[in-house]
Amino acid sequence: MGVFQPEVSHDSQSSSRSFALRWKQVNPRIVVLAGVVSIVIALLILLYVHGQSKKEIILVIDGQVQTLETRETLLGDVLAKKQISLQAHDELSIGLGDEIKDGDRVVINTAQKFALTVDGKTQTLFTTEDTIGQAIGKLGISLEGLDKIYPSLDTAVSADMEIKIVRINKQVVQRATNLPFRVIKTADPSLTKGTVRVAQAGKPGVMIQHIEKTYQDGELASMRMIGKKVQTITKDKVIAVGTKPLPKPVVVAAIQTSKPKATSKSTKVSAKTSNVTSKAGVDFQYKRMIKNVSMTAYSSQEPGIGTRTASGTRVTEGRTIAVDPNVIPIGWWVYIEGLGFRRAEDTGGAIKGNKVDVYYDSLNHARNFGRKSRTLYVIGPVKPELN
Repeated sequence: MGVFQPEVSHDSQSSSRSFALRWKQVNPRIVVLAGVVSIVIALLILLYVHGQSKKEIILVIDGQVQTLETRETLLGDVLAKKQISLQAHDELSIGLGDEIKDGDRVVINTAQKFALTVDGKTQTLFTTEDTIGQAIGKLGISLEGLDKIYPSLDTAVSADMEIKIVRINKQVVQRATNLPFRVIKTADPSLTKGTVRVAQAGKPGVMIQHIEKTYQDGELASMRMIGKKVQTITKDKVIAVGTKPLPKPVVVAAIQTSKPKATSKSTKVSAKTSNVTSKAGVDFQYKRMIKNVSMTAYSSQEPGIGTRTASGTRVTEGRTIAVDPNVIPIGWWVYIEGLGFRRAEDTGGAIKGNKVDVYYDSLNHARNFGRKSRTLYVIGPVKPELN
């Protein structure tokens, strides 16, 4: 009995060889492609895991510390997600586009707006500094010499505060002022009583004052005298006043010797002729008597009056009166009924003719004086003395 042998055709053998050949050609490309896809998937997974991993950062805003957990990569995304807004002048320790890592410390200082006035100009500025001194220093603004700043440099910066810098300059100038001379009266026994003579003419002196002027932002703010020096010495005016007794009238002596009863009458006639009277316990000779003189009063407390008289003396209650120099010479003494002895030292625009203005220190006293009519005796440059 024979063995059955399968029939092997030519086509079967040919197909097997073709499949084996194709497998050998395609299989390496599939392997490579599969490897690449696996690598890409692995990278995507790693990136996803990395992107989704939690990070903890420390955020410090104006000194306030807080801890944040985030899966974001960039600082800008972290702040946006936490709804933390920033202004243009705020300062950050790292950039918004910088990548953050676990444990990073991010410091944010928010800027404060303030108004600064300097050199006559006002501008709006921003700063993240704590004090005014630090803020203007960072802006490059400096204080020089006597300059002042309001508020002070150590004041804490607050929102919308107003800061002002005042530029201060000082200048010293010289100013010449006149020094009034004094009027000195001296007794002269060679001149008869009632006679006066100018022994030395007066001459005012000159004083140089050193004045310090203070300017604030270019405008004069104050002045003060820091020194003075006499340039020309004052020369006082000296007036010689006669003290020699007047000669007694011969006729009076004769009448006294021969007719005692007529002496009293003759003496009265002589006294009347020589204008001699006695007032307030003082015997004096007067030049003329003026009746119904209009009397008013004034005070240095009135605006524009001052304490210096037209003759250069200082107003003094109980002595100074203002007169019309054409009626009563300046410097002469008078006697006013009810007031006493006064000296003509001042003048006034409204003092004309037989009118006199009496000086009082108190404005109320001057106003209460009102207007009076009195008899006045014009005496001369020498005040009568007590008997």
